[in-house]
Amino acid sequence: MNPNVELAYKLAKERYAEIGVDTDAVLNILKDIPVSVHCWQADDVMGFEVDQGASGGILCTGNYPGRARTPEELRADLDQFLTLMPGTIRLNLHAIYRESETFVDRAKITPEHFKNWIDWAKQNKIGLDFNPTYFSHPNASDGLTLSHPDKGIRDYWIEHGIACREIAAAMGKELGNRCVMNTWIPDGFKDTPVDRFGARKRLVDSLDQIFAKQLDPKHMRDAVESKLFGIGVESCTVGSNEFYLAYAVKNNLMLTLDSGHFHPTEVISDKLSSALLFTDELLLHVSRPVRWDSDHVVTFDDELQQIASEIVRCDAVKRVNIGLDYFDATINRMAAWVIGTRNMQKALCKALLEPAAALKKMEETFNYTERLAMLEELKAMPWQAVYDYFCAIADKPVGGSVMQAIRKYENDVQSKRG
Repeated sequence: MNPNVELAYKLAKERYAEIGVDTDAVLNILKDIPVSVHCWQADDVMGFEVDQGASGGILCTGNYPGRARTPEELRADLDQFLTLMPGTIRLNLHAIYRESETFVDRAKITPEHFKNWIDWAKQNKIGLDFNPTYFSHPNASDGLTLSHPDKGIRDYWIEHGIACREIAAAMGKELGNRCVMNTWIPDGFKDTPVDRFGARKRLVDSLDQIFAKQLDPKHMRDAVESKLFGIGVESCTVGSNEFYLAYAVKNNLMLTLDSGHFHPTEVISDKLSSALLFTDELLLHVSRPVRWDSDHVVTFDDELQQIASEIVRCDAVKRVNIGLDYFDATINRMAAWVIGTRNMQKALCKALLEPAAALKKMEETFNYTERLAMLEELKAMPWQAVYDYFCAIADKPVGGSVMQAIRKYENDVQSKRG
């Protein structure tokens, strides 16, 4: 270990001890907080069904070289990513990442089409999460899927949803590690609709059919995700926040909060404490919107830090499932993965280093002066030294040195993909 990293941690440990925080205990908690990393950053949401790219309000921009084009290349990138990351990592897959020698319709996919992913996860001792893919398909070309007025199209997507739940359950059972399956659909209208109620009623009926079968919660758990709007559905999203909040609470499902899926003046950090009062678990898709749901790489901004702080302050580390969701093809995709995932871990590290009990006591006794003073002091405390040590004890690159490994992988592997 670099002696400077060790010394910096020793000094940081002493500083935090002065305010009643045990940094060793924090590191023990941090290493066990899973972050589910999205496979679609590495290939620009292309998948392995057809080489057409994303649609349905989803857009990946940029043409940086080195995109993963095959399952083997994607898994190779993930193998490299895992060598650079401390802590507990999961992988989040979409249904379009299935593997088959011949074309398989989405409504007919089975766990067998994800055998290679399950085997890979076993080898790496990590868990898998899963998503049905309700976009980039002829049956989604009208902008409607589970709420479509055509019963045949609705039935098609219902069959897909049912198949995906079975796949998620199989993944969780085979790995002995529960799989979270998140349902998001692009359904909406470009212009103001006349019959919002009818579309939402059809969506309820479709979801009821998909979730009708009870699957073992030890193996899989369902989540539903809302959105404010998307490209081509600017005026109405059928699966709004109010819709899915009510549906999740009524049906004992997880609610998914995506940090890019709300109005620019809204933040999901403010929603966590409310949602946790009425749901036993939540799923997060942590992204970075720039004026809209643009899925930029997660940076260490105020909202990311506030999200992490709310998780810790609500004592919800084991109730909030953290996943990432962004895709940037303007920069090296491995760097995008590493930077975003490390920033999520850094935010959690910084949040865990708060003297939460003392801050809450100040607030309960209306000691707002001391609360403000403490919060301001915490901003400059040496949390980075604690995270650097977290990387070092896991034998992972510390700080900016991680870019050396990323550049080497780019030169040796990604640059040769054409």
